[in-house]
Amino acid sequence: MYIPKRLLCLTLLWIAASGAEDPLVVEIPNGKLRGKDNGQYYSYESIPYAEPPTGALRFEAPQPYSHRWTGVFDATQSPVACLQWNQFRNENNKLMGNEDCLTVSIYKPKTPSRSNFPVVVLLHGGAFMFGSGNIYGHDYIMREGQLLLVKISYRVGPLGFASTGDRDLPGNYGLKDQRLALQWIKKNIAHFGGMPDNIVLIGHSAGGASAHLQLLHEDLRQLAKGAISVSGNALDPWVIQQGGRRRAFELGRIVGCGHTNVSAELKDCLKSKPASEIVSAVRSFLVFSYVPFSAFGPVVEPADAPDAFLIQDPREVIRSGKFAQVPWTVTYTTEDGGYNAAQLLERNKTTGESWIDLLNDRWFEWAPYLLFYRNSKKTIKDMDDLSLELRQRYLGDRRFSVESYWDVQRMFTDVLFKNSVPNVIDLHRKHGNSPVYSFVYDNPTDSGVGQLLSNRTDVNFGTVHGDDFFLIFNTAAYRTGIRPDEEVISKKFIKMLADFALDDEGTLKFGECMFQNNVNSAEYQVLRISRNDCRNEQYAEFP
Repeated sequence: MYIPKRLLCLTLLWIAASGAEDPLVVEIPNGKLRGKDNGQYYSYESIPYAEPPTGALRFEAPQPYSHRWTGVFDATQSPVACLQWNQFRNENNKLMGNEDCLTVSIYKPKTPSRSNFPVVVLLHGGAFMFGSGNIYGHDYIMREGQLLLVKISYRVGPLGFASTGDRDLPGNYGLKDQRLALQWIKKNIAHFGGMPDNIVLIGHSAGGASAHLQLLHEDLRQLAKGAISVSGNALDPWVIQQGGRRRAFELGRIVGCGHTNVSAELKDCLKSKPASEIVSAVRSFLVFSYVPFSAFGPVVEPADAPDAFLIQDPREVIRSGKFAQVPWTVTYTTEDGGYNAAQLLERNKTTGESWIDLLNDRWFEWAPYLLFYRNSKKTIKDMDDLSLELRQRYLGDRRFSVESYWDVQRMFTDVLFKNSVPNVIDLHRKHGNSPVYSFVYDNPTDSGVGQLLSNRTDVNFGTVHGDDFFLIFNTAAYRTGIRPDEEVISKKFIKMLADFALDDEGTLKFGECMFQNNVNSAEYQVLRISRNDCRNEQYAEFP
């Protein structure tokens, strides 16, 4: 009996030792959690970084998650989207998500040759109104086995950004969520095999603008090694919103808070309303379709606001030089504005006409909402003058139609995404000393956001919003398939991120092309990435 007992003891010791080294079980200050083995990678999802922003914590800065788990936390559940009115939900009722949503999700490749990884943190897009990390797939990144990925969930729409412009309801709750999540990642990522000193922040569209806004805090350099803003930065006209106070009180009237003009009263009332009613009120702010695509977004908060995130216009922050001196990349696609313009080709379900045809009679009414100057102009005449000037510059005497669509799209690209790029480069290279890089992506996908939003395949959209980013974060929701040339580009993008996170000199490289720094350069330095090559281009004036 002696030998079997000894074997039993050895077996039990082996099981205990194996359990202690179980890669699915991770211990953090809150206790142990168990992830999931997905074959090619491990995942640890829906880990709370903040207390649920519900009840008394609605419309408040996020509070760090402080509970200690008595058992093993189940980190195998996919994250839920924050409560939102989602543009891409193909139903009249576009409500989806949950108010209790402040989590991070971590994805770690199985790479036998290494035990720790540089980290890329994703800030999802969605016009500050919708979206979630779930939309952005992680299969491409996990397949390459070079990076640990973290996705952040943050509040969007009115729950994330409603603001009366004073200390009682200052706004920017979604940006404050992101910041708290970044602090959580810095503190905890080593437990998952991430390298806390090699973190890169990346975002697309509103996520790109968010990455830039996070960079405007000097201490981001303690949380991330660099940042990449893809098709979105803080100077885009749809990012920092004006007129927030009026919209906040209008929101209150819509959900039954009466005609109060006292912010504290409005806030108390909104806290008492069902979250679904608050978010569903978004439809009352839409002029047609999903226009304006960002009814609630970041604002400049008053200096006395508690836990303020942004108390100056981003331009003033950059001019002060008080922003994080880390390498930053700002990008656009050649037809970025296809995201906004393509929906004009959608046919009105009632009349059968396309929105672009209706634009001929409604241009002066709709243009300020489409191109985000409704609240920045003082008078109706100022708005009309700009509307007329834009129409004449891009269309001349032609009518809005499918035939003139390409020039309408070009207008949207310039105004909403491209014009800000040289302006923001100028500011950063004048008032900063860390590298500033830029690239333009010029390689249209076969089926992307343009085809999806227009519900048409008979229009050439060019290289639209997301055609580059969805080669890093695969998503079946916004595009179908991937060509061989895009496979090559995908791998180069992911290697670019991994090398960027590890490089101590702040250099950036795509394939064989080295990015050129705009700081201390008399010309704009832009890397053009196309189907089969990449090349550095210099401009005295931005094209």
